[in-house]
Amino acid sequence: MLSTLNRILYPLVLKVMFLLDPERIHAITAQVIRRCGYAPGVRSLMAKLFATDDPILRNEVFGVSFPAPIGLAAGFDKNASSVNAWGQMGFGFAEIGTITGQAQPGNPAPRLFRLPADRALINRMGFNNPGADTAARALAQPRPGPVRVPIGANIGKTKVVPVEDAVDDYRHSARTLGPLADFVVVNVSSPNTPGLRDLQAVDSLRPILATVLDVVDKPVLVKIAPDLSDEDVDAVADLAVELGVAGIVATNTTIRRDSLVTPQAEVEACGAGGLSGPPVADRSLEVLRRLYRRVGGRVALVSVGGIETVDQAWERICAGADLLQMYTGFIYGGPVRLRELHEGIAARLRAGGYSSIREAVGSAAR
Repeated sequence: MLSTLNRILYPLVLKVMFLLDPERIHAITAQVIRRCGYAPGVRSLMAKLFATDDPILRNEVFGVSFPAPIGLAAGFDKNASSVNAWGQMGFGFAEIGTITGQAQPGNPAPRLFRLPADRALINRMGFNNPGADTAARALAQPRPGPVRVPIGANIGKTKVVPVEDAVDDYRHSARTLGPLADFVVVNVSSPNTPGLRDLQAVDSLRPILATVLDVVDKPVLVKIAPDLSDEDVDAVADLAVELGVAGIVATNTTIRRDSLVTPQAEVEACGAGGLSGPPVADRSLEVLRRLYRRVGGRVALVSVGGIETVDQAWERICAGADLLQMYTGFIYGGPVRLRELHEGIAARLRAGGYSSIREAVGSAAR
């Protein structure tokens, strides 16, 4: 019944939302979600409608217990203001941020664009966020409600900080947010901060990861770009094993613009930025498979990029994903889609004779 209503009503809701500027409607939606997360009656209703409580979906990854495999990717809750809402909305976990050491406004607007024909987004937000100290105060707030899920802190480099001082910048964010989060994700892969992706080179990445590992006692992950060469993907994977990094988040947005349905002129009018949604799905899956062949079982893998259907989610799990993430698919599909995905994964597990999701991870590669 809920799925039927969603198929009928959500496209109409989305059409109305798309009449407004993308960043404006994002701000309104984020405010509504935040308020719902702290309203006792509303959050209980949300949990009843959207959350999936199924033992077969529960998994322990890098020592953290996840009630469901699909989480919210970084980029939506940049201020850590809605952490109490994400579990009630059906997510198994969420990443806040990206948070930088210092507060920053991000890039000039317009900086967020829709490509409805591709069910995709282009953004060049530039890590707009209140800074680590302010985000820490938000993250420290009580989280009442029927569903409590792990929260990860995604940290990046402050734009005005020179690349040579990046280690200190990441150290401050990790030390400030680490004690309040369940895990920390080091973001060196956004295309919207000048020089940031250069930090994915092993020689630059090593001191950053080593420093973050040194100052936090929580699992540390690193987020990589889909635009890395296969050789660089291997190098980051090997470094993760060497340093004892808990996981790799693969992948961030892409700077590529090929294979789009949207007319080229419209795409070019959007300008620079990271492309997310279905157009990045194939490469994200390729990177996941490569990572699993190289470090599967030794480093946890979080797959993100273009996941919209049960088939896609199941394919990522069988390819080696311990956890999944959504952002663009959540915007285009709504919270009911999230419940449908979780119920679909549970059905696939039972049909395959699995007793837990852990047993299915990497099954296609074995």
